[in-house]
Amino acid sequence: MSTPDRRVTRAEGEALIRRALMASGVSPGNAGSVARALVAAEIDGQGGHGFARVAAYAAQARSGKVAGAAEPVLVRERPALLCVDAQDGFAFPAIDAAIDGLVDTVPETGLAAAAIRRSHHAGQLGAHVERLAERGLVALMVANTPKAMAPWGGAAALFGTNPIAFAAPRDGAAPLVIDLSLSRVARGKVMAAAKAGRSIPEGWALDAAGRPTTDPQAALAGTMIPAGDAKGAALALVVEILAATLTGARHSDEASSFFDAEGPPPGVGQMILAFGTGHLPAPGFAVRIERLLATIEGQEGTRLPGTRRLAARAAADRDGLLVPARLMDEIEALARE
Repeated sequence: MSTPDRRVTRAEGEALIRRALMASGVSPGNAGSVARALVAAEIDGQGGHGFARVAAYAAQARSGKVAGAAEPVLVRERPALLCVDAQDGFAFPAIDAAIDGLVDTVPETGLAAAAIRRSHHAGQLGAHVERLAERGLVALMVANTPKAMAPWGGAAALFGTNPIAFAAPRDGAAPLVIDLSLSRVARGKVMAAAKAGRSIPEGWALDAAGRPTTDPQAALAGTMIPAGDAKGAALALVVEILAATLTGARHSDEASSFFDAEGPPPGVGQMILAFGTGHLPAPGFAVRIERLLATIEGQEGTRLPGTRRLAARAAADRDGLLVPARLMDEIEALARE
């Protein structure tokens, strides 16, 4: 008889993941930052960036592929440019530092950029830009990831799925958040399907021979299909240049996998841009964005991007978060070590 899935509160989930990571040599502060990000992703319906990542993160901390006690170093290189060295540690503490730095900088400069290098898996990008929007800033974030997509027309992986996220503040409402992978689906969803023993829909990925596949293991050994075909591949190149070439991080084809404990640190990069809404000549941002969004919602059958996360959060607050028993057993075993 199979073990039933289990419900946990946000606090219980964070505490469990924090213990599992600390048992693998991650510092308490870093473990807390990572745990908050993973639980938030799980709640928002992004399971590929949630509990399914814990075992790989713990294994990488034990092997030294990620420096579990690394403290990110932030330097303000120019009035509006922050450079963050993640020190081959987890991305989330470096992103926390970048967000705090941007919030402090934008009131003075009107806009600012944070360039992060020697970093790791950045998880759910939308959650990071949402934090800036909650502080009144418009934000855009890009990240490169280990190679998973071929250039359009090619067969060999060169780009990562290279996600991009955007958020804008709203008066009296949760921020507008747009978060997308430049592959048709995030590779984390394929990883989550592989861990759960589920097939994936045709059209997500190709196997190593370039054939469509529904086998997640074959997909992980092959390539992801770009969103929008040639246009998605072109945007992946844009992200690659912004997140890696410009920041000094490793390109996707130089980065080791996020999924295993072998090899050197991935060393990928992220770029975050933040804009103050009152610094540009055009006035009335709050009124104008609401008018724009109301026009979208006024059309039958439409909804604003990112709104499903709000219902998911309300359900988690009310009922707790349902976590597959296999994942809970795996994380609890790590926490006991």
